[in-house]
Amino acid sequence: MAIPYEITGRRSQKARTRAALIAATRALLGQGEVPTVEEAASAADISRTTAYRYFPNQRALLSAVRPEIEQVSLLPDTAPADPTARLELVMDQCIRISLEWEPELRTSLRLSLESGHDEAPVLRGGRAIGWIEDALAPLRQTRPDIDVKRLAIAIRSATGIESLIWLVDVAGLSRVDAADTLRGNARALLRDALGG
Repeated sequence: MAIPYEITGRRSQKARTRAALIAATRALLGQGEVPTVEEAASAADISRTTAYRYFPNQRALLSAVRPEIEQVSLLPDTAPADPTARLELVMDQCIRISLEWEPELRTSLRLSLESGHDEAPVLRGGRAIGWIEDALAPLRQTRPDIDVKRLAIAIRSATGIESLIWLVDVAGLSRVDAADTLRGNARALLRDALGG
């Protein structure tokens, strides 16, 4: 089994180098770029070869900056069985992520809308649909009449970064009011599905 580069020798220096690469990536994301490993290395004044020892590709780099990228679920280990309570927990986390990473998500959204992109940028992988579907999973047993995947997509469409941007930029809501609206959208869609 291979030993990760970062845990062999000179650990403090390696931790500083890793932190510098992550800080440079965050700064570039905040400026509207989704950097490659080479771009992050240049911004951190670290050699490309060294940077690749820490992050073999862009996905690994962005995953270190945004650990949520690799998460399958946003629910705690002690998640309730009630789908409504589960959805509330997931929406709290999704909204937190959208607010914390708003500049980076705006950049990612802009890049995904530009022509010439054959694949979605790493930051736009559709993870929120899976997180919401995970929250609604108990419905598969209790309400087999509900298409959980379709409901998750509907909730995501009314609660994601696109909706947040519209509520803030077009409707003029504060981020607090926009977050409340997103939570209300999720509740309303679930309530409608349960009542239907």
